[in-house]
Amino acid sequence: MDDVDSPEPTRAPRGGARRVERSGLPRWFRPVILYVLFAIAAYQMSGWLFHNLKGFLGLMFLAWLFSITVEPVVDRMERFGMRRGAAAGLVLFGLVLLVVGFLSLFGALLAEQLSQLVTALPDALSSVTQWANRTFDTNFSVDSDDLRITPDTVRELAARFTPGVLGVVTSLFEVAFQLLTMLLFAFYMSAEGPALRRTVASWFPAQQQRVISTVWEISVDKAGGYVVSRLILAAFSTVATGVFLVALDVPYWLPLALWTGVVSQFVPTLGTYLAIALPAIIAATTHPINAVWVVVFGTLYQQIENYVLHPRVTARTVAIHPAVAFGAVIIGASLFGAIGALVSVPVIAVIQSLIETFGRRYELVPEIAGSPGPDAPDANRDTGDAGDTRAPDEGSGA
Repeated sequence: MDDVDSPEPTRAPRGGARRVERSGLPRWFRPVILYVLFAIAAYQMSGWLFHNLKGFLGLMFLAWLFSITVEPVVDRMERFGMRRGAAAGLVLFGLVLLVVGFLSLFGALLAEQLSQLVTALPDALSSVTQWANRTFDTNFSVDSDDLRITPDTVRELAARFTPGVLGVVTSLFEVAFQLLTMLLFAFYMSAEGPALRRTVASWFPAQQQRVISTVWEISVDKAGGYVVSRLILAAFSTVATGVFLVALDVPYWLPLALWTGVVSQFVPTLGTYLAIALPAIIAATTHPINAVWVVVFGTLYQQIENYVLHPRVTARTVAIHPAVAFGAVIIGASLFGAIGALVSVPVIAVIQSLIETFGRRYELVPEIAGSPGPDAPDANRDTGDAGDTRAPDEGSGA
């Protein structure tokens, strides 16, 4: 009788659970809401931090890029018995002295020629346009009065954009502070490079430590090698262009030579044409035939650089497709401004090297391999690198 009247122990909880599901929310609903709110808050916080620290992050990346540029010299001095901190300080001090020496020798001449060039550029554009209209029967119009820079124009621009002496001093102080900050962080990154690498690697297991070491070495080698190679090629281009402009008696040869060297090497795809256009315009103001000689010189020098200088100087760096480099500059400029445009190509060089090191390629199927295109030899080659940690059977078959 007692057994008949006693209720089943499992029915009450089941009924209670059904009542909770019908009247309330599922158990997973509240945690999901919390996770979504946390993700939204983290996204907003990261966006706020990125927006406010964008300049500082770009400055730190420039310091890292500068440190890995001088790291081979610091490593060599360390192998000769010098302490790493002293070697890094000596290298940075030597570079500062080099810049100061250049400015002391050519600073006054550069400033004078640069100011004259800015003043004469409107008349140069007008003269070149008129010559082109007479020669090719065109109808281009450039009003030099609208482009002319006069003392009144300079005073008006200064009154509009310069907030007085205090604003100028503040701007100069900010530039000097940012430069000193970059040099300070570059010194610490170069002096403590191996220790920093060991510290980062110690946070991961042994297998990941080898991967981190390989990625670090590739980044230092490729990014630093790219910057050094571009600086060397820019120096060659500047010297060659300056000598040619002096021989041709083109005015403002020093700023034009610096413009050609820097723009032709650090602006991908369009840099060569932009670099030679300005010297050609200025040369045309003296004698129109000089513009032709400048263009011919720029074309010949570009061929010499492509087939003689570039392969030797950039032997340790990666070859980046011009379209990829140009797209990287646009993206970098959109995200970080001028600093992003400057460092975007080295970043792409590092990413491409990592893909070549850890990526995997396969043999082409006969249908595709039977009709090779211009890139077919590269498609089948082994992409292993000096830092490749893959086993032999994991590489691509060639």
